[in-house]
Amino acid sequence: MKILRAELAVVASQPAQYPRPGAPEVAMLGRSNVGKSSLINRLVQRKRLARTSGTPGKTRLVHWYCVERARPKGELMLVDLPGYGWARVPKAERQRWQQLVESFLDGRASLRAAVLLQDLRRDISEDEELLIAWLAQRRIPVILALTKIDKLKPMRRAARVRVLTEQIGLPRECIIPTSAETGTGIAELWHAIDALGS
Repeated sequence: MKILRAELAVVASQPAQYPRPGAPEVAMLGRSNVGKSSLINRLVQRKRLARTSGTPGKTRLVHWYCVERARPKGELMLVDLPGYGWARVPKAERQRWQQLVESFLDGRASLRAAVLLQDLRRDISEDEELLIAWLAQRRIPVILALTKIDKLKPMRRAARVRVLTEQIGLPRECIIPTSAETGTGIAELWHAIDALGS
């Protein structure tokens, strides 16, 4: 996948600041410590487009990244939504993030799919199960990107992929093992995004 251009287009703290629907959008979702910014940077072939941090919960706003790919793929928006889970913030702040995320996902005309990031080393939690069910109710296709696969040896990695595939109940072609560190799975993730209508 050749990336011609990738840039931060819009940052929003509330729905009134969301841009008008236009280019196809792909939502990026995941726990606060799952490696979302790193995976976005690897997808768009940039080192510091999405800011990474050792402190979970740094993404507190909605970020639209405009990505122009070589034809015939064209332009799309990767939309980085606030993480959930481990962020050390007050409950009221987490609830505000949830409202922000749901307001984006619920009825966004240009939204084509959601990429849910899941650390390969962790089991699927109730948070992920509820989110996938919520997305299914709204007919938003889901791709599960298993992150940090470079942290496990190949045999252990394969076993974890099997376990999570059984746990999550998504079609196997929608479950993509990835590594932002090595680039493993990035081409497959783009292929899955394109297959869902981006």
